[in-house]
Amino acid sequence: MSTTFLLPTLLLAALAATATSLTLKPGCRPSCGGVDVPYPFGIGQGCFLPGFEIVCDNSRPILGNTKQAIEVFVLSLSVTPRPEARVMVPITWQCFNSSGDAIKWSISTVNYNRAGVYRISNNHNELVVLGCNTFVYTNGGPRGRSTYTYYTGCAAYCDNAQSARDGDCTGVGCCHVDIPPGLSDNKMRFSGDPDWKNPGMPFSLCDYAFIVEKGNYTFQKADLKMDLETSKPLRLDWAIRVNNGSSLSCAEAPSMPGYMCVSQHSECVDSTNGPGYVCNCTEGYEGNPYLHKGCTNLNECARPREEYPCNGVCYDIDGSYDCKCHLGYESSGDPKENPCNPKFPLPARIALGIGLGVSILVFALLLAFIMHQKRKLAEHFEMNGGNILKSVIGLPIFTEKDLKKITKNNSECLGNGYFGKVYKGTLPDEAIVAVKSFIKVDKDRIGEFTEEVKIQLKMKHPNILKLMGCCLQLDVPMLVYEFAAEGSLRDILHWKQNQKLSAELRLDIAIGSANGLSYMHSEDIRHGDVKPDNILLSDKSIPKIADFGLSKLLNPGEKFTKKVIGCQGYMDPVFRNTGILTSKSDVYSFGVVLLELISRKKVEYGESGSLIIEFRHIYETKKSGRSLFDEEIVAEKDILILEEIGKLAMQCLKERLDGRPGMKEVAEQLVKIKENIVHTTATTLR
Repeated sequence: MSTTFLLPTLLLAALAATATSLTLKPGCRPSCGGVDVPYPFGIGQGCFLPGFEIVCDNSRPILGNTKQAIEVFVLSLSVTPRPEARVMVPITWQCFNSSGDAIKWSISTVNYNRAGVYRISNNHNELVVLGCNTFVYTNGGPRGRSTYTYYTGCAAYCDNAQSARDGDCTGVGCCHVDIPPGLSDNKMRFSGDPDWKNPGMPFSLCDYAFIVEKGNYTFQKADLKMDLETSKPLRLDWAIRVNNGSSLSCAEAPSMPGYMCVSQHSECVDSTNGPGYVCNCTEGYEGNPYLHKGCTNLNECARPREEYPCNGVCYDIDGSYDCKCHLGYESSGDPKENPCNPKFPLPARIALGIGLGVSILVFALLLAFIMHQKRKLAEHFEMNGGNILKSVIGLPIFTEKDLKKITKNNSECLGNGYFGKVYKGTLPDEAIVAVKSFIKVDKDRIGEFTEEVKIQLKMKHPNILKLMGCCLQLDVPMLVYEFAAEGSLRDILHWKQNQKLSAELRLDIAIGSANGLSYMHSEDIRHGDVKPDNILLSDKSIPKIADFGLSKLLNPGEKFTKKVIGCQGYMDPVFRNTGILTSKSDVYSFGVVLLELISRKKVEYGESGSLIIEFRHIYETKKSGRSLFDEEIVAEKDILILEEIGKLAMQCLKERLDGRPGMKEVAEQLVKIKENIVHTTATTLR
């Protein structure tokens, strides 16, 4: 072992040995069961002052010199600043039969005065009585006008099982009262008066009494059937009380043999609970005053300034401390009480102070602004689910600075989305993207938002709009998607009337959209809001299913979810009536999209106000939807395409779920329509 390592090790060992030697007698056991045992307490012969024995029984510290039938378990022992022992004492109880006669009981008496050492602390304990018809009292002190000097107790009563209330100890089922000083025994006395008989009520078969540390017990109705083996914490005051058969005060003790304040820097203090005295270290010293050299210098400079004030530099000295101003500063009095001020002339101090003040203020404001911005970014990141999403593999998370660079400070607005504006942007790899605002996220929506991001990231399909990343440092999270150059199907169908849409293109859009939804269903994902607004087209008119704000990922084995609400015009009536969203709900909504695709008419249409009702009517009466087809489709082969799509739409729009095809079947039927057209065209050309 190197010297460098050995010296600190030896020093720590020496300090530990010194600290131990200042609290207990040499060669004595320092603790038991995790409880420190400072002198005058001790374990084993010659290690304790008479009356202060601690018995260590299988690592359980037991208070010695008490009634041996009851073990008093020690929780803690202290010498200064308060001479005290915290112990656990069994409760007193008596139980009754149905006639109200006591049939078993436990008095749990502990005489703490066998060696004249302990008194039950009147300042830190109280007497508690539990029961539904009981009066309990305790007593202590030498004989006075009656058998004892002190009597105290209280009565508890309850009429029925509902009378007592949790937390209420004011006489109904529970009462409590302060105890007088001088008590040296916790013996309880239950009243023998017949009026206090307990008739064996099922909700209160026993009465209980105990002295307990204040603040350590709160009444519960269930305690009216308390475990009979229960113990409660109690605080004992102790003092040096007996010297040659008499208790001495500080006026007498120092001149008598056996005086216990033996440390050089110790003093005598009269006991406040019973006769006798205790020892303290004098001001400026700390430790154990009952041992020679037990009181050592207190380092005031290492303590909080509230305890030992100093407006300059603190210097520890034996038994006290000194305080001096820093170099270049002075005080009008003692720096312990008066501030230290610079020695510069007043004008120089003013000029320097103003200059420094302005500089510090500017710096502080700038620093505060920067810290505020960082804190705000961090708060937004956390509120928007950043702590959850940062661990999601494959999800790029952009900073606010990144997003400003991507969108060139939001210089090109593409329009307004459902929740806010949509901006065009460019990633570092030159990929064109659309940056969209999401709904404001709060603590109730974090789970919903992060679930949606995970759903979108999970989907990889040419007909699903790809999520490229997100920014979570803003007040409202921003989602970054691949760019769909031609906009939404709704815009093309209803706003760009001059844009020609061939029957084949409409069929391709239907096929791609169906494939995208079929893929979602295969991944146990329901869209929940299928409509032309949420079908985007790339520059090559490839459809992309978008906007999964209402989507929910199903748990394994689930077939439906109740968490989604969609647009009324496209909503499955079964879902509207039951609240249950299934894959067939998306099929219904897609059927509405097919009708808009072949008619180029909005879902709110005609005398009935519903495109769906109008189509159903003409199909039922004319067996064809030709009269509602888009007027720009005139070629007979194109009319046939729309006719087949219309028939498929009617299947999707059936009222019963079991009458509708699945989305995979819809996609397959659309592909067959296209194959039939190609085959028919090839045959015609031959």
